[in-house]
Amino acid sequence: MAIVEISHLSHVYDRQRALDDVSLSVEPGAVQGFLGPNGSGKTTLFRILSTLISPQPPGEVKILEMDLGTEQRRVRLSLGVVFQSPSLDRQLTARENLRQQGHLYGLGGADLESRIDLLLERVGLRDRQREYVGAFSGGMRRRVELAKGLLNRPRVLLLDEPSTGLDPTARIDLWRYLRDIRDHDGVTILVTTHLMDEAEHCSRLAILDRGKLLANDTPAALKDRIGGDVIALTTARPDELREQLRARFSIEAEPIEHQRGLRFERPRGHEFIPQLIEAFPGLIDSVSVGKPTLEDVFIQVTGHGLDGEIAGAGADTPVTVRAS
Repeated sequence: MAIVEISHLSHVYDRQRALDDVSLSVEPGAVQGFLGPNGSGKTTLFRILSTLISPQPPGEVKILEMDLGTEQRRVRLSLGVVFQSPSLDRQLTARENLRQQGHLYGLGGADLESRIDLLLERVGLRDRQREYVGAFSGGMRRRVELAKGLLNRPRVLLLDEPSTGLDPTARIDLWRYLRDIRDHDGVTILVTTHLMDEAEHCSRLAILDRGKLLANDTPAALKDRIGGDVIALTTARPDELREQLRARFSIEAEPIEHQRGLRFERPRGHEFIPQLIEAFPGLIDSVSVGKPTLEDVFIQVTGHGLDGEIAGAGADTPVTVRAS
């Protein structure tokens, strides 16, 4: 049984289409990511999934087989939500913030206090529970937010850009806690992101662009779609080199904006570098080759980078050759 089932979901604001016929299902225990730039539809989808806005017909969304259009109250009892914007009272301690949230869920007494103890231990804040969250680091405050989202023992946890404002160490810690929650509590996690390294943590990743769902698969399977290594060239004459690549090797290279370069995919790319340099003496300044990344996948399926421009190859451990 799918935990989340989205069928032909579209959403329009004042004739602006934010989502366009999106359909996908999320299996139990998955970490489902939604990757896309601003304006891709991630925020609208998150608002629908968190029951803040209703699905527009004929689209349907079901969570735990409950219809979001007619059973919002029942759905909310099974959801945990961590919003991008902070929702903590900085004048309260970590424990007081959790207790206040528990009261909103109708929890109280010994059951609530034991649940707070468990969650503070889970997110590594048991020894800081009586300190004001206003004095916490960004990563510590995010952990309190995560504990708040888990107070009602949700079966589905929604997180909107959870790593916003966190340093790399805090991001690593956050994802360690999320994996622990999934593995030990069986919680299915849905997360929106615009960060490629965060997307790598997802068991499945949906790529959204201009309201359309363009791909949804495991990160490894998405990268396998590239079909070879990613080669990036820098040159003072990109237009000329692009025409020469097309004429000589039937290669359709994409421009790398702001970098005077080109990129393309090629099986066994490292073996092709000597041919490139020999074929175009004086035209290539440097060559880099590496395995495909999610950034390369995003460029392939959308035609642009996350910032809306054609981006460069984000090769893992690239090898760069300077052409003399």
